[in-house]
Amino acid sequence: MAEELLTVAEVVTRLKVGRTKVYDLIRTRRLVSIKVDGCRRIPASAVGDFIAGQMERAA
Repeated sequence: MAEELLTVAEVVTRLKVGRTKVYDLIRTRRLVSIKVDGCRRIPASAVGDFIAGQMERAA
């Protein structure tokens, strides 16, 4: 089964942060992403992993 790939705009909505912040998370490798024909896509599981990691750090 193929993993759901999200656009940057969809990640912005899910994380409730700005576009620049999402690109910063990608640039610093805190959020995994791939390029599909020049378009940036983020696996849905990467967003979940990022949130889980933030929850662990906050605890």
